[in-house]
Amino acid sequence: MLVFKFGGASVKDAAGIANIAEVVKLYTGKQLLIVVSAMGKTTNALEKLARAYADQTDEVHELYDEVKNYHFEIIGELFEDKHPVYDEVANTFVEIDWMLEDEPQDDFDFIYDQLVSVGELISTRIVAAYLNQQQLKTQWIDARGYIHTDNTYREGNVQWDATNQSIQNNIPSLLEKGIVLTQGFLGGTSENFTTTLGREGSDYTASIFASCLGAESVTTWKDVPGVLNADPKLFADTIKFDELTYTEAIEMTYYGATIIHPKTIKPLQNAGIPLLVKPFNNPSEQGTVIKDNATTNFIKPVIIVKQNQVLLSLSAKNYSFITEDHLSDIFGRLAKNHIKVNVMQTSALSFSVCFDKDDSRFDTLLKSFTDYNVKYNTGLTLITIRHYYPETLKELTFNKTILLEQTSRNTAQVVVR
Repeated sequence: MLVFKFGGASVKDAAGIANIAEVVKLYTGKQLLIVVSAMGKTTNALEKLARAYADQTDEVHELYDEVKNYHFEIIGELFEDKHPVYDEVANTFVEIDWMLEDEPQDDFDFIYDQLVSVGELISTRIVAAYLNQQQLKTQWIDARGYIHTDNTYREGNVQWDATNQSIQNNIPSLLEKGIVLTQGFLGGTSENFTTTLGREGSDYTASIFASCLGAESVTTWKDVPGVLNADPKLFADTIKFDELTYTEAIEMTYYGATIIHPKTIKPLQNAGIPLLVKPFNNPSEQGTVIKDNATTNFIKPVIIVKQNQVLLSLSAKNYSFITEDHLSDIFGRLAKNHIKVNVMQTSALSFSVCFDKDDSRFDTLLKSFTDYNVKYNTGLTLITIRHYYPETLKELTFNKTILLEQTSRNTAQVVVR
């Protein structure tokens, strides 16, 4: 059996959803489990709504109406007026209605997961209904009943034993009857609350289902021809890799390559399942295959650019050396505030760390370090170059102020302004 994942760009409009049906038709005769993300920029829009609701600002209902109107416009292009999908989607939006009626009582991470997760529930309702309309027999399932996590909201940790049991007990029989379609990004707790698996987590969802089911392969359908050496929106002369090893893909995602979620590869590597990255507009193209024994010639370096970075520097107030005890203490506080380190550097008297700026967590983090001397810069860019050449590093940092630089045998990282 095969596992497909379609991201937000592939379901951003009615034409994209119709294209999914055409792709699926190419694989008739295969057992197929499909994972679908929220439509277009819906997750971004729902994140704004979650923040507005948590802060009780005046724009809550305006933001909410924009999300609803966007989805119902797409439904109107795909279905006749009395199609059941109208009620299904309206009933799903009720989950947001119930939240917005009350003032927020819970912390932001919990609110985020209960609200933002609705994007995937709605998109999958629409896609499943359209596939059935196209005579592609499809069963919609709720991923929250299969992917079990702990209570770490916005970064749910998968409970693998329970997840594996739920998937293996129920999904194979459904696959014998037709296509199974579910949500990316979502999990559920033992108390039946929704968790999310981390931003862009739909790839991870696909790998979870694939590893538990022993799938032949996972294909993630993208708006690019495969895995490129750099973001084509930032660099004009990108090249595509035909093959990559699991190890190289893990390195790329660790440093911030957004083509694949960082947690995606490990379950597939453990099970020996190849990951294909293919263009949804040209499904016959080869794309990129990520597997164990891949051969890759890095004629150009891999360039990964992360914006909106913070460089935080800490030193002891008594000007003592930064010791292992300090580092243990600092990392404990970073972990408690769910801060993921992108690059770090230690000197005799200070420790510097670069990470993505999350407004909801950054202020809390700063307050936790009142017993240290703290300096920080925001609005920075982290550039990571795998298999770098010195001239590449010079070119990418030309006319930029370098605040931190690290090089190793294969990788160079610079934080610039």
